[in-house]
Amino acid sequence: MLIVSFIRHGESLDNLKSVWAGHKDAELSELGVRQAVALGQSYADTRLTAIITSDLKRAQATATALFNSQRDPKPPFKVDRELREQYFGDAEGNSWLMRRTPNKSLQEHFKEGQYPVLFDRNEKFPNGETLNDLAARADRATRDLVLRPFLSQAALLGTEDVHVAVVSHGLCIGEMVLALLKRNHGGVPDKNYNGLMNTAWTRVTVQAKPGVDVPEICGSLDNLPPLVVTVTDVNRHEHIDKVKRQKGIVEYDPKQIYIREFFGGGRVKKPVEPLEHAESNATDEAMTEERN
Repeated sequence: MLIVSFIRHGESLDNLKSVWAGHKDAELSELGVRQAVALGQSYADTRLTAIITSDLKRAQATATALFNSQRDPKPPFKVDRELREQYFGDAEGNSWLMRRTPNKSLQEHFKEGQYPVLFDRNEKFPNGETLNDLAARADRATRDLVLRPFLSQAALLGTEDVHVAVVSHGLCIGEMVLALLKRNHGGVPDKNYNGLMNTAWTRVTVQAKPGVDVPEICGSLDNLPPLVVTVTDVNRHEHIDKVKRQKGIVEYDPKQIYIREFFGGGRVKKPVEPLEHAESNATDEAMTEERN
C-alpha cells in the first residue's frame, strides 16, 4: 500500500496579514515554528519513506521540522516548486477583499488595485493562475512526485507500506487529493477535503484493486490498472490543539476577515475548530456565519 500524508505548512507571517500570498515567500511566524515542531514530534514514531516539500520557506521550514524528528536513517528529502500554492499574479502581496463592489466588473476592480476573492475556477488575477491551472499542476505533481516513484515501490514491497509525506499549501493540497481520487476505480467521492489548518494533515491510501498482478501496476502511469484510492483522515490537528500563541509576540490581527474557506480550496460551510490557528477568532466565526 502507498500512504500519502498531505501536510499544510505552519502559520506564516503572511497568515497574519490580509494579503494575497501564494508564491509570496514569507517565513514561519513564532507560532508557526512551534506548530512545525509539534507536527514533527507527533510523527516521530511514524517511519516515513520520503518527505517532499514545496520550495517556499513556510513549507520547507515545516518539512525540515518533520525531517529532524525522524529517526536515523533519515528519509530522503526532496524540494520541488510544483508543490507551490496557487499563484495570484498581480494580487500577490496586496490586500484582499471578501466581496466585490456591486455593478463593478473584475477588470475595474483590478485597475483600481482591488483584488476580491475569486470563486469561479476559471477566474484569475492578472498574470496569475486559475484554480484549473493549479489543478493541472497538482496533477503533474501527483503523477511525477508521488505515483511514478513510489507506487511501483509499494507494489513490489508487498506487505510493507510506503509512506510519503507531502508538505504543501491549502489550495494545492486540495487539488492533489482530488488528483489521486480521480484515479480511483470507483469514481470520486462527493465530499469536500479542503480547509486544512496550519500543519494539519489529510491522509490518502493507494493500492491495486484485489486480483491485479504486481507487474501491471509497475507499467506506464498512462495505463494504470484499477486502483483503490481512499481518504482515511482529514484535517488532523491534535498535535497543535494545545499550541497557543504567546502573549506579546505577534498577535493575530483581529480585523482580518475570515478567508480560510478560500485558502482551503472551497466554500467550507462549517468551520472546523480550532479554525485557522490554534486559537479561534470570534471575528472570523462571525464573518463565516454571515456568508453562509
